[in-house]
Formats: sequence, C-alpha cells, structure tokens
Amino acid sequence: MTIEVRPASVFADVRTLLGPKTATANVCWCLSHRIPSKLNNELRGPARGEHVAELCRARVPPGVLAHDGDEPVGWAAVAPRADTSFARSRTIPQVDDLPVWSLWCIRVRPGHRGKGISHALIAGAVDFARAHGAPVVEAYPLDNGEARVDLTMAYPGIRKNFERAGFSHVADTTSVLAGHPRILMRLTLR
Repeated sequence: MTIEVRPASVFADVRTLLGPKTATANVCWCLSHRIPSKLNNELRGPARGEHVAELCRARVPPGVLAHDGDEPVGWAAVAPRADTSFARSRTIPQVDDLPVWSLWCIRVRPGHRGKGISHALIAGAVDFARAHGAPVVEAYPLDNGEARVDLTMAYPGIRKNFERAGFSHVADTTSVLAGHPRILMRLTLR
C-alpha cells in the first residue's frame, strides 16, 4: 500500500469520505467548524454537499485526502483558524496573534484503519498548510491517555498521534469530547 496525500480538490473523492449514504441526509460534511453556525444550521440535505463542492473548487481547497492508488481512504480538514469557528471559541483558547492554521478533523474509512493513514494525513495537512504560508499548525486532539476512544468521536485525533508528528502541548482547553479532555497542540513551521 502506497499512501499519497493530495489537496481535497476533487469533490467526488471528498463525497466518498464525508458524504451521506442518502442525498437528503444532514451529515456534517466537516462544515460544523468551517462555516458560521447560522449557515451550518440553514444548509440541509443536498445543499450541504453543494457547499462542499464549491469549497473543493476554491483556490485553497478545504483540506487534504489520502489516496491508496486512486481510492480515497482518508480526510483531514485544515484551514486558517481565522476562517473557522475556532477563532471565536470559548472553550479552545487563542494563545497568541499568529495566523495559525487549524487541523481539526481526521477521518479514515472503515477497512483502512490501523495502516498509518492518520499519520500520513497529519503530515499531509502540515505540508498543505506550509505550502499556503502557515507559520504554525495547531490541533485540538483528545488527551485520552491509554483509554479507548469511540471512533465516531475520535475525529479531532488523539494526542499521541500529534506528538509523533512533532506537535507540542501548548495549552489546556475546557472542551471535552466523548469524556476526554481536548488539548491545544502546535507545530511551528518557520
């Protein structure tokens, strides 16, 4: 298996990772932290996918995808923090005024987990942010220690995977997900 991480500019591949089984379902599409809450609540069913399709056509796509050959097997959302709800978060602190990029969602398709794809996604998201001028990438993973994490709630990633990628813990947060505290971790790029 050779994993290649590419910008998420092909909507069909993004749909494979994030889209619903039925077109009218109201799944996240990884929009919850990307767009204002009012718009997130207004977009229903197919309109959510249409919005993501527009993001895929933008000059800076909404994240990166891991591919095994031509098959999309993983997703990571990464964007400037200023363009996300994290810029206004009451639970995840802003530690300084640097124009950091946020890496907040990692998803690996069932049947492809346990093969290092999340590690490739973190590295690919960092490379993507660096290529777009980010001085720092931050993430908000679960600090779960050795405890198991429900895979549906592990989307922010886990601390040890970010440590392995060179990120450092810089702040605690008041955010808790699936019973685990989330922490703010950073990787300085320049």
